[in-house]
Amino acid sequence: MEVSSVEVELKKQLEFSIEEDKLKSVVDIISEEILKYIEKRKEITKYILEYRKKVIEDYRDDEDMVIEYFDHEIYVKEEAFKTIDRRLKELTALKSSPYFGRIDFSEEDYGINEMYVGRFGVTPDNTYEPLVVDWRAPVASLFYTGSLGEAFYDAPKEKVAVNILAKRQYIIKKEKLKGMFDSALDIKDEILQMVLSGNTGEKLKDIIMTIQKEQDDLIRQPRTKTIVVDGVAGSGKTTIALHRVAYLLYNYRKILEDKVLILGPNNVFIEYISTVLPSLGESGVKQTTFRDFAFDILELKEVMSLKEYMEKVLSGEKEFAKDITYKNSIEYKNFIDEAVEKLDIEYFKIEDLFFMDELIISKEEIKELFHNYYKTMPLFRRSKKIRRIIFSKITDARDEKVRVIQKEYEKTVVSLSEEEKELKINDLDFNRRLNIREVIRAVLLLKRSLTWLNNGNCVDLYNKINGYKRLTENDLGGILYFKIKLEGTKTSEQIKHVVIDEAQDYNELQFLVIKELTGCSSLTIVGDSNQRLIPYDGELPMHDMKNILPNCNVQDFRLNTSYRSTKEIMEYANKYLDDDPIVPIVRSGEPVREMLISNRDEFRKFVLGKIDDFKNKTYENIAIICKDIKESEDIFGLVNGNASIKIIDNENDVYHSGIVVLPSYFAKGLEFDAVIMVLDEPKDVSDHKADNASSEYKQEDKLRYVMATRALHELQVIKKNF
Repeated sequence: MEVSSVEVELKKQLEFSIEEDKLKSVVDIISEEILKYIEKRKEITKYILEYRKKVIEDYRDDEDMVIEYFDHEIYVKEEAFKTIDRRLKELTALKSSPYFGRIDFSEEDYGINEMYVGRFGVTPDNTYEPLVVDWRAPVASLFYTGSLGEAFYDAPKEKVAVNILAKRQYIIKKEKLKGMFDSALDIKDEILQMVLSGNTGEKLKDIIMTIQKEQDDLIRQPRTKTIVVDGVAGSGKTTIALHRVAYLLYNYRKILEDKVLILGPNNVFIEYISTVLPSLGESGVKQTTFRDFAFDILELKEVMSLKEYMEKVLSGEKEFAKDITYKNSIEYKNFIDEAVEKLDIEYFKIEDLFFMDELIISKEEIKELFHNYYKTMPLFRRSKKIRRIIFSKITDARDEKVRVIQKEYEKTVVSLSEEEKELKINDLDFNRRLNIREVIRAVLLLKRSLTWLNNGNCVDLYNKINGYKRLTENDLGGILYFKIKLEGTKTSEQIKHVVIDEAQDYNELQFLVIKELTGCSSLTIVGDSNQRLIPYDGELPMHDMKNILPNCNVQDFRLNTSYRSTKEIMEYANKYLDDDPIVPIVRSGEPVREMLISNRDEFRKFVLGKIDDFKNKTYENIAIICKDIKESEDIFGLVNGNASIKIIDNENDVYHSGIVVLPSYFAKGLEFDAVIMVLDEPKDVSDHKADNASSEYKQEDKLRYVMATRALHELQVIKKNF
């Protein structure tokens, strides 16, 4: 038995040594490739600079020619430069950690393949076999399948059957092999544990090596499909969405490049994820919030800030909650549809059109154009079309009048003798021009009088039907829907795929307007129904996408496993859920501790001590999460003797790392190494659950679930009653 364990150890050491040699050879080849690409880049840069210099010298005296040459300036060379530059960045990123996995598989007719999988692919010049396969390539999906044995991958023309013989994962840092594990990529896999045990800094970036089969299946769903993912906190929803974008761009670059839009919940979150896509090798992806997306299209001066909006939601203002619930309902959509129909009938006061006392188009004919002939067009686009038709008829009538004046003049001139012509021709010509001028003046007056054909401002019209209430987040979808119905608006930039994160907070109109404005038939929609803090009645729109977007090939998915937090934190968070508890992966940590504190000095001392404790454990990102802004400001004032503590009190604030105090709604979508969760009442969870019948308590539960699930490794709950 002793010999056998020694043999096993020797075999391990030998394999480790072989893999070290392999890594060295791969790093050497990548280094050579980097040098080649640097040389290529130098050559192209030199070529472009010399070309520019020549153009300027050749056409120094002709500015227009210089400008024209710069407009069309050796487009192919410039594109080649961009490609080489991007490749150079990828190779440089790969050099320190070229791959994270290997898969051995047999394929009929091709024998046994040995494939290394990395963040980017590498196939050296003048070779056909890839040195490293890009994780987004179809064949790389084999690395993410759950087990060894029979499997398949999607090749461009067909599914290819293979037999997976072995899988290996690597930890490579700074060109050194730190560890390797043979695995069937089980959820309890050691590498997954290692990555998840790390701090938040590189976690989103490192996730490619630990994507689970259920996540990989979602990432690789067909481009033409709309996927809706309802996943618990920490199930990797944002990770899936961003990696799906990277996967789609890699496989359909020509179709999708610069045509992907990501909508996040707030600017804190957008900033937080902004570094992830470039690290996956993709850029040119537009990232914004629904609010900013709407502002770009609408002429709006002011809408209630996200902070004020969420503060009103959390304070439980009855009228405000009622208005939100109504604006998130199907009744509200029907109300806008009815308002548009009413405008269709009443907005334009149609009348007969006379030109110099002659009827050129009757009221009935105009009504026919409005209500039958162009009925399918949005009202304001219809009026523009009809205005053009009317103007065309005015032009025809004007030309006819001018023709008559000209004929009369010519007829009179022909009937005159030579002597009479000499006497009268000037007067006749003067009268002819005077009459024509009268006609032109009549045209201008008539066109000016067509004010009843003027289109209104959609925002003003919406304010009128909305009773001039202050506009909030919930009105944006309504105004856009109203504008689409009246004007048929589209986005100025072409969009082929939309990602919606935190989709549980979207109402039906928001989903509809995104579809209409972008014309997209493929979306990635992710959210957590347990994190919806905004009041609503009936079914969550996110769960009704098949009916809301019937032509989008919608498929729903549910993720119940959390990879973010420890078992202890997830079990604590589960207390705030009614059903479908979170399944934590088996990663244990510190127990969740609750502390009741009755005075401010004790609170300050405890929190600062806890922060020191967290820092000693090398936690870098620490959050003190409060219910609302008032409490956040109060707590910040209490603990802010320490200059390194910051507060996020505005949706435009940026968070990268460090110690931060923030209200619950700005913490959505973020994760921290350690969290201090501040609750404003001393009730324990069981008491709280007993009263859970009211919607107010339900909202409180969801709020606490959001706060608790921000923590990766440690959660301290403080119940304060001062």
